Amino acid sequence: TTDAMLQTGFDAIVRLLDVVSFRLWAAALVFLVGLVVALLIGRVTAGTLRRVGIPGAIEGTEFERTAREFDTSTVTIISRLVAYLTVAVFGFAALSIFGTGYVDRFWSDVAGFLPQLFVAFLVALIGLIVGDKVELVVADRLKSVKLPQTGALPTAAKYSVFYVATLVALSQIGVETLSLVVLLAAYVLAVIVLVVVAFQTMLASAAAGVYLLLQQPYGIGDEVHIAGNSGIVKEIDLFVTHVESDDDVYIIPNAKVFRGGIVRVRS
Repeated sequence: TTDAMLQTGFDAIVRLLDVVSFRLWAAALVFLVGLVVALLIGRVTAGTLRRVGIPGAIEGTEFERTAREFDTSTVTIISRLVAYLTVAVFGFAALSIFGTGYVDRFWSDVAGFLPQLFVAFLVALIGLIVGDKVELVVADRLKSVKLPQTGALPTAAKYSVFYVATLVALSQIGVETLSLVVLLAAYVLAVIVLVVVAFQTMLASAAAGVYLLLQQPYGIGDEVHIAGNSGIVKEIDLFVTHVESDDDVYIIPNAKVFRGGIVRVRS
């Protein structure tokens, strides 16, 4: 009887070892397949991003410059992120196949949350990149408008994109965003007020510039006194007048020229 019990126990251990060995090999195979798939997906993602022109589109952004300082690039970061997500999915699948009980319970929770976390991180990353690009584009469009009020517009546009991307990212992982939406509304209102103030000055300067260009009370090369500044007129455009003295160059909004009056020095 004792021998029979020992034999039964031994057979059970052998069967258990066979099952564990099979699961171990199956899990290892799944994980190796995951590594290969992740490598391929990472390369395909990087190639696709390059083909659609992402490197050129984000060239010069702050995020791309920071990435270059660490010997990488935005395309590389995104492709690696996709590859790491693939590895994580196959890794959890391998542990589940191996039969770890707590992994099965953990997997049931993570299976739904992990893609959301990935999407949230990707949205935040894209928001950073797009925000940097928007700042560059707006700054470039306003380059010729040399008014101090417009200097904050590129930064406001950049952080507007950041804020919206943050809201979308947080909503992906289930964070309550109602209070953030209220703050966003207040932020948008502040941006609108800023834009109205800036463009009010721009419109006033443009109207004054049209008058000055048509009436030509002074011209390039004239010596003038404008708004407390004296010098030689070097340039007149729709928004500003450039006056150069011996040491300085004054960029005077045309609205200020129109309000303050002009003194032209006769030669």
